[in-house]
Amino acid sequence: MQIQWYPGHMAKAKRLLSAQLSNVDIVVELCDARLPLSSRNPDLEALILHKRRVLLLCKADLAQPEITQKWLSHFRRQGLDVMAYDKSPRKTKEARELISTAARDVLERNQRRGIRKVLRAMVVGVPNVGKSTFINRLYGSAVTRTADRPGVTRSNQWVKVSRDLEIMDTPGLLWPKLNDPLAATRLAYIGTIRDAVYDQYELCYRLLEDLLRLAPQSTMERFRIANADARGYELVCEVCRGRGFLMRGGEYDLDRACSVVLDEFREGKVGKLTLETPQEGDANAQAF
Repeated sequence: MQIQWYPGHMAKAKRLLSAQLSNVDIVVELCDARLPLSSRNPDLEALILHKRRVLLLCKADLAQPEITQKWLSHFRRQGLDVMAYDKSPRKTKEARELISTAARDVLERNQRRGIRKVLRAMVVGVPNVGKSTFINRLYGSAVTRTADRPGVTRSNQWVKVSRDLEIMDTPGLLWPKLNDPLAATRLAYIGTIRDAVYDQYELCYRLLEDLLRLAPQSTMERFRIANADARGYELVCEVCRGRGFLMRGGEYDLDRACSVVLDEFREGKVGKLTLETPQEGDANAQAF
């Protein structure tokens, strides 16, 4: 499945991000715990290479805990300060402490120079990974715009979340060429890429095929799929039959079926699922 999506505002966002890096002490990178490999932008890696960094595996409550632990070990072997994050108050407190701990050397260097200033952090990641929600949780109320779709944040925004911490929210940033079709498809699963740029029917049945492979029983029960051997377009029809998504005259309501399948997966209603796993004992990682 070929997907290419790089709106003009993303090129502008990349320029703004690059220009602001000199003004921050630490970078907080967010990725999706269900796709810890595919949801990390390789362009960001090059941009923030020389900055102190914290990595948060967001939406960890939607991922399989045992695989998340493997990812945490994988990234720690790479020398990253990393944690699994969900939007609970406990995890928000832990994330704040991790940021402060990771930036301690920066603060101590400033103190030796007689500089007392607010710690400045930049939050980066692909679209719809949860950056604005994370900042709102740190702040304690809705100070930045959020929505369950990509492209809501269009410009850099500074937010003072406490007396000693200031955070910059940045637009979600994809890379110009999504050369890995599997990674691009899975980014579309989690809502990183706008629904309008791909064939929704194909995306839906590909997701159903993945779900049937990873969690066959819960997937069949959730979407009331009677034929476990169905594949491709027929899977969408199975959902229509099972869930009663019918229009006048008994015609299948395929649009509704696709919308429900994608929404319920993104909300975790199919169960805790992780689509990628690190390769044991290797610096690399692979998709299931």
